[in-house]
Amino acid sequence: MVGGKTPKQPKQKKPSRLTRQQRVLVVIAVILAAALAVVAACQSLFVRPDLGGKKPGTGKNDGSGTAAEIDYGDGVRPRADGERKSEDFYTVLILGRDTGGGGNTDTMLLASYDVTGQKATVMSIPRDTMVNVSWDVKKINSVYNTYGGGDKGIQALYKEISQLVGFEPDYQVVIEWEAVGKIVDAIGGVYFDVPYDMHYSDPYQDLVINQAKGYRLLNGDDAMQVIRWRKNNGSSGIGDSGRMEIQQDFLKAVIKQMLTIQNIGNINKIAKVFQENVETDMSFQNILWFAQKAFMGGLNVDDVEFVTMPYKGASAWSRSYRQNLSYVVPIASQLLDIVNNKLSPFVEIFTLSDLDIMSVNSNGSLSSTTGRVEDSKAAVPPAKPSKPEETAPVDEPDVDENGDPVDSGTVVIDPGTGLPDTADPGTDTGTTTPGSTPVTPPSDNSTQPETPDSSGGDQPADAATPAEPETPEEPGFSVIEPPPAA
Repeated sequence: MVGGKTPKQPKQKKPSRLTRQQRVLVVIAVILAAALAVVAACQSLFVRPDLGGKKPGTGKNDGSGTAAEIDYGDGVRPRADGERKSEDFYTVLILGRDTGGGGNTDTMLLASYDVTGQKATVMSIPRDTMVNVSWDVKKINSVYNTYGGGDKGIQALYKEISQLVGFEPDYQVVIEWEAVGKIVDAIGGVYFDVPYDMHYSDPYQDLVINQAKGYRLLNGDDAMQVIRWRKNNGSSGIGDSGRMEIQQDFLKAVIKQMLTIQNIGNINKIAKVFQENVETDMSFQNILWFAQKAFMGGLNVDDVEFVTMPYKGASAWSRSYRQNLSYVVPIASQLLDIVNNKLSPFVEIFTLSDLDIMSVNSNGSLSSTTGRVEDSKAAVPPAKPSKPEETAPVDEPDVDENGDPVDSGTVVIDPGTGLPDTADPGTDTGTTTPGSTPVTPPSDNSTQPETPDSSGGDQPADAATPAEPETPEEPGFSVIEPPPAA
């Protein structure tokens, strides 16, 4: 006792209620709980696309079940289901839309990805591909604007591509052109071997392309210039086929860069670009699932094959322009081979009758492998003028980097269809037997009457439609012929 006080006795430790073995079990349980939490988080981050939730023929997967099915009319309906080549074999339609150029969908890619076998194929579809539509100018890049753009335009384009290849793609992705540059910036740039010196300017589009040939790191703005280029001022350039090849090579470089481990840290930047610039019927978690499978499965750029739809050049009479327009038409046997062996997710073999492939006959009439041409006037030999019309010479107009005519001050050209904007495609419908009752087009097809031809056909489809302006005999531009196919 010090100073009359009794010192405090130290508290005795209470014996633990848990044995050593029980404490070990508690630690293990905590670790397992943490692991399960991580697994649950990953499962919410990486979500496998569920094809069972899709409604066939809609191209949508919103889970509502309310989307209307595509009406294929009397044509052959593309395949939407069946036994798959592997459990995780998916197809995606990728459309590049240029909001600065009127919303054109000049970049069209159909991709397949066999997750099980870690093999992917991406097929480019030329914008001048002839498709089986009811209006006069039948280039596939006219479809989007003919149906008024937006969701209706995308759905109409989805329909035409489905009929072209014989099956409905599982998903669709619509990406704004600007997003390509933003994605490149988000992943820290892309090393790419620019194949040409690229120098092009277009005051109509406020477009300047200035890129030196050679291998270097491209930022987003560089990338946008490279993939848009197809010629230098004053030169014939490389045409659409050459530009598609550059775009394919560039996409390979992007894929190679994105599959590096360094880009895992850029996932938030990439997600932001997708949310702001991409419209798709997949969730971002679905896209991350594909990325996870590609990265963990060892997919590399050599496992991704880029091809261009096999095609040959053709020309067909235009009633609106009263002259032949240039197209490309698929080489049926070669396209069928790509569909069966690379693109189709189904085990069942496609035959030529499953595809809607157009061709031009020797007499100038059009045919389809389905036996039905939707534009009945094009299914018979065209009524061409007996002699060429005598008109004053017209100066060749300026064209944009796509080769499309721009406003010459005489006639305004719709960049989506290549037609004067006062003569939108008509609402002709077709049949295998000329003269039979035409099929009424969808009510949401926001087209105007076709310019009357010299035979007096193509009258307005709706009496309530305002009077159609006369189309000048000289449309104010020349038809740009593409380079002959190899």
